[in-house]
Amino acid sequence: MSNIEKFLEMVQESDNIVFFGGAGVSTESGIPDFRSVDGLYNQKYDYPPETILSHTFYMRHTEEFYRFYRDKMLCLDAKPNMTHQKLAELEAAGKVKAVITQNIDGLHQMAGSRRVLELHGSVHRNYCQKCGKGFDAEYILKSGTEIPLCDACGGKIKPDVVLYEEGLDTNTIEESVRAISNAQILIIGGTSLAVYPAAGLIDYFRGEALVVINKSSTPRDRNADLLIKEPIGQVFSQIKVNQK
Repeated sequence: MSNIEKFLEMVQESDNIVFFGGAGVSTESGIPDFRSVDGLYNQKYDYPPETILSHTFYMRHTEEFYRFYRDKMLCLDAKPNMTHQKLAELEAAGKVKAVITQNIDGLHQMAGSRRVLELHGSVHRNYCQKCGKGFDAEYILKSGTEIPLCDACGGKIKPDVVLYEEGLDTNTIEESVRAISNAQILIIGGTSLAVYPAAGLIDYFRGEALVVINKSSTPRDRNADLLIKEPIGQVFSQIKVNQK
């Protein structure tokens, strides 16, 4: 029996699965992964993405931050792919109890997943730093090349995205720890597990089987009960979901 067949059997037999995903889940929807080699931004930006997407850079060079953010982070035409769709179907069938994501694109919700824990926030939520009014991603996109300002008080708008140097939301962390601690099967997919503290949450898993699906190696490969080095969409497309 191949590893993919074993995986499909596990999914069929379990009704307590938690999925922990990263950028590799969304690359199949055309959203770039900054950890893979992308020569384009090097010619266009004076700083690496990690610098631009830091709290300090946002505070000091807000206009430059937004130039990069609109160009690279607001992929509003992206549509959910097979992985997003299958996870939503598995949740509807009572099998997936939570999706924990490092992505900020909202594609899991668009596909129909209801319990999505967004460790790094979402581009779809933005708020005025002065009065707290909320704005959607379209508002940010339509503010042109300027720094987006609140239409109520004129304050500067900040995306509800966790930048480098910022802490993760405590409630999201606690809920993620709870979900991982209670899971029978933890599927790690499309992530190199290089970003902490998010990657450290996996230490709370005490269940039956740890499954890692990622094209490149991860620090958890040696702990995996099942390791699949295939594109995640290819693996998930083979799941047959029987709705309750």
